[in-house]
Amino acid sequence: MENTINVNLKIWRQRSPKDKGQFKTYRVENVSTGSSFLEMLDMLNQQLVVAGEEPVVFDNDCREGICGMCSLYINGHPHGPVQGITTCQLHMRKFNNEDTITIEPWRSAAFPVIRDLMVDRNAFDKIQQAGGYVSFNCGGAPDANATPISKVVADEAMDSATCIGCGACVAACKNGSAMLFVSAKVSQFALLPQGQVERARRARAMVMKMDELGFGNCTNTGACEAECPKNISISNIARLNREFIKAKFQD
Repeated sequence: MENTINVNLKIWRQRSPKDKGQFKTYRVENVSTGSSFLEMLDMLNQQLVVAGEEPVVFDNDCREGICGMCSLYINGHPHGPVQGITTCQLHMRKFNNEDTITIEPWRSAAFPVIRDLMVDRNAFDKIQQAGGYVSFNCGGAPDANATPISKVVADEAMDSATCIGCGACVAACKNGSAMLFVSAKVSQFALLPQGQVERARRARAMVMKMDELGFGNCTNTGACEAECPKNISISNIARLNREFIKAKFQD
């Protein structure tokens, strides 16, 4: 028989970006410990709708830990208290009966609140658009083994490419820095032959766009790496700094 728990939720409610928000408390009973955190919020919203109240707005899509949209700040941690997972992969068995769970949106000037727990993360899209493409010969497809890439480099590029752009790194950083995100995107191209044509331009453009959009400076506290649901390494930040410095000398 599946266990159930009762939880008290302290949720940030804000009707629009210009309105003053506040925490409101709700109670959800008989929550299956096998259900996900988002399923528990679905239960809450069903209760609110039945009671004639406004449901809590929150972002979600795939619910498989891939899209990064389920960006909630839970009990002081982006995506919750369990490392290496997104909010949609967090299950209620990680909480105890009668726990009070505090749920907030990302806190960053670059991610303004749209409503309740939903924030505008278009800043990340703008950074990627500033430099996230590659040029290549569109002729006949080359043989798969024509361009040798060592397994070490390929693995490192793939590890960087696992970044889902959720913004947890920004939410965790006391400065609201996007360096982990930007460095992961720069790294996945800089490490592979396909990304060499725009290598210098990309590093300059993405860093400049990041600064333009109001993200803070990196002071190497490591909070971004600790809270990243995909365990992106801060070694990428060192690579980004090297890429940016080399690009400046090419001006």
